Amino acid sequence: MLYQLYEAQRSLMEPFADFAQAASKLYSQGAWGQLPMAQRMAAGYDLLYRLGKDYEKPEFNIKSVKVDGEEVVIQEAVELDKPFCELRRFKRFTDEPHILKTLKSQPVVLIVAPLSGHYATLLRDTVRTMLQAHKVYITDWKNARLVPLSEGEFHLDDYVNYVQEFIRRLQAEYGNCHVVSVCQPTVPVLAAVSLMASRGEPLPLSMTMMGGPIDARKSPTAVNNLAMNKSYEWFENNVIYRVPQGFAGEGRRVYPGFLQHTGFVAMNPDRHASSHYDYFKDLIKGDDASAEAHRKFYDEYNAVLDMDADYYLETIRTVFQEFDLVNGTWDVRSPEGKLERVRPQDIRSTALLTVEGELDDISGSGQTEAAHSLCTGIADSKREHYEVKGAGHYGIFSGRRWRELVYPKMAKFIAAHDQPQRRAGARENLPAEDRIKPGRTTATSAAASKPAAVAAARKPAVRRK
Repeated sequence: MLYQLYEAQRSLMEPFADFAQAASKLYSQGAWGQLPMAQRMAAGYDLLYRLGKDYEKPEFNIKSVKVDGEEVVIQEAVELDKPFCELRRFKRFTDEPHILKTLKSQPVVLIVAPLSGHYATLLRDTVRTMLQAHKVYITDWKNARLVPLSEGEFHLDDYVNYVQEFIRRLQAEYGNCHVVSVCQPTVPVLAAVSLMASRGEPLPLSMTMMGGPIDARKSPTAVNNLAMNKSYEWFENNVIYRVPQGFAGEGRRVYPGFLQHTGFVAMNPDRHASSHYDYFKDLIKGDDASAEAHRKFYDEYNAVLDMDADYYLETIRTVFQEFDLVNGTWDVRSPEGKLERVRPQDIRSTALLTVEGELDDISGSGQTEAAHSLCTGIADSKREHYEVKGAGHYGIFSGRRWRELVYPKMAKFIAAHDQPQRRAGARENLPAEDRIKPGRTTATSAAASKPAAVAAARKPAVRRK
């Protein structure tokens, strides 16, 4: 019932938000903008609009990056579309031959984004920075309220299986890849690679794990304490609701995004109140740069998605209550229905880098570093831990500290454990980093097929009998 009440309230607020937006524009231009207190009125209405508006899924909106000082065009493409996730690729294009050569040789990286409330666009800065020296793919998780019930349930095991499928996809394409996991996915990523190692499958060349709850018992934060101090039944009875009518996922049991957002804000209410007041003052002062920075942050922060109930509840129990990974008691069900034990000690060929923020209030000190004590099969020469001084949770994958401290460390680590890529000969001969997939009709593919068409035209015609 709570979900229905929220949707009714949101529908009720929508016309007021539209009115506030219109009033803000009215008081900021023309004759109305010359009235006394007009600037304050415009700022006040603008703030009301942003507090009352509905926040849709943001776009990555990465149009280009610089590689070796040259501008390279970026185009997003969905490589694999699963019921609950898209494997999204950021394809890079350039006409400069020396840049093409550089792009072809750069490491392939799969970024596994969190499925913990926010969209994958939260890692926009991570993606943009890594595109300078890497081929980048990312898991773009879908809003569960938009996934029809006919697609079935989504469990933590399915998350692990998705990650394995994505890794195999990149290995089939390039011969190898590196994996970067940020926050929540460090646990399922470690499970995925462990299972692949136990089966004797080819493994990623490296794993980079950033700010994740590998062992949530270490330096527990407020987030950890909530998950550990409340029972499984409490979460099931208090935060799980069914998607109401009007959405594709009608009837699906989910942990609603609006409840998650309420929890995010409740962690630091004073900070958010101060931020909104500063935004109001920036509008009055005409500080457009600061106001725009506020908008960009909250456009991302306020955009949340629903999580499938089974996945969420199993994560609570497995990661934060029973600690199955660190206790060696986690069994994952494969797509074929077979239960397999997660054994991180079986990983040997994959290098391991763990990253933690000194001031992280989401995943406490030592939680991510705990991966090293589990992956005993990895040689000391292939493992490294890095604590980022002065960085909070978001600072290790976004912002100045990420770009100036973390990324150079990560890029160096990936490069040290990279290997030449191996591809099928036909695709290797194409003169670009971004190969055109079979079956796609583009100007490039048409040009590539032209010589074959000409050769076919020159052959003698076959007389039909």
